[in-house]
Amino acid sequence: MTSFDEKLIKYAELAVKVGVNIQSGQQLYIAASLDAAPLVRLITKQAYEAGAKQVHVDWNDDEISRLRYELAPEDSFSEYPAWKVQEREQLADQGAAFISIVSQSPDLLNGIDPKKIAANQKAVGTGLKKYRQYVQSDKISWTVLAAPSKAWAAKVFADLPEDQQVDALWDAIFKAVRADLPEPIEEWAKHNDTLHTKVDYLNGKKYAKLHYTSPKTDLEVGLPKGHLWCGAGSINEKGQPFMANMPTEEVFTVPDKTGVNGFVSSTKPLSYGGNIIDDFKITFENGKIVDASAAQGEDVLKNLIATDEGSHFLGEVALVPHHSPISNSNILFYNTLFDENASNHFAIGSAYAFCLEGGKTMSQEELLAHGLNQSITHVDFMVGSEEMDIDGILEDGTREPIFRSGNWAF
Repeated sequence: MTSFDEKLIKYAELAVKVGVNIQSGQQLYIAASLDAAPLVRLITKQAYEAGAKQVHVDWNDDEISRLRYELAPEDSFSEYPAWKVQEREQLADQGAAFISIVSQSPDLLNGIDPKKIAANQKAVGTGLKKYRQYVQSDKISWTVLAAPSKAWAAKVFADLPEDQQVDALWDAIFKAVRADLPEPIEEWAKHNDTLHTKVDYLNGKKYAKLHYTSPKTDLEVGLPKGHLWCGAGSINEKGQPFMANMPTEEVFTVPDKTGVNGFVSSTKPLSYGGNIIDDFKITFENGKIVDASAAQGEDVLKNLIATDEGSHFLGEVALVPHHSPISNSNILFYNTLFDENASNHFAIGSAYAFCLEGGKTMSQEELLAHGLNQSITHVDFMVGSEEMDIDGILEDGTREPIFRSGNWAF
């Protein structure tokens, strides 16, 4: 049995060598909670041993974040510090790699005025707009990982004794990222190859539309000409591979901004802005969200949709079979990094430029002209289930099965 310390070291090694694939002389920026400190120290050590020039760590803390929302003046939530913008942009321009380690409690901002949350999300999105364009065009290497916090673990494993919850979440994370296996780096290479068999098939088809049906969904999604399906590994502008999400089980592309019609319903809770949005339905006409309702968190959902013009449209279409490792674990993580990799999902907001032929070098105007949505936000939400069928529709109207009963049909 591999010990906890051995798994944590393997996890850090995956982050450095597979996640961002740090290069000699490269800088590394890590954003992380204090809860992740042991992992951050190991990642820092591994990065320096791999030749990193300097590692910068931006710490955050749930309690301090909550105190700000409770006590700071309301007008402060509409501001995002210019020096934080400059830090990210300067490091990105210098070719730095970026690691985000998520640990936030899904209920962190429960009871906080949704207007404050919306104002802060908009301020952050506006401030980091250029940096996010770098991310969405594969200019830089970046990855998102997770580490447990007590509050997050208590939400996921509420049925366990308190002293077992964090360990249980660590075990679930290690398994999801393959850090519990003898040779995780080699396992990730195999996984990358497996996902690319689906990517290659879908790219060979060049479907014009996808049609999603289930008892709670009937949605047609147009795909722009020249769209590219992607999955697992990416390549930055210097030709270096990286893995943007760990874990990842999806293949994804971009929708045609104005080509989405029908309705879709959530199948898992969405943790967004320190709140849970659950049991929601969204209706589209010519790409635009025209109606949205939720049994829980409806105000938060509507504020998300109202972030800017682009947040009324979709920016990502992602396929994940119901019988995938995270789904089969039967663990609801209340964290999009994991839950989106257990379910078909969409994203409200901006589209990835690298999911279009030639998109990495296109201007924002050119991307928009090709049907790619633009927004200061990008929020994934889960819609897949074992009852979902998806058809691919070719240019001539021919329909072919892509998913049947929640799983790949080819």
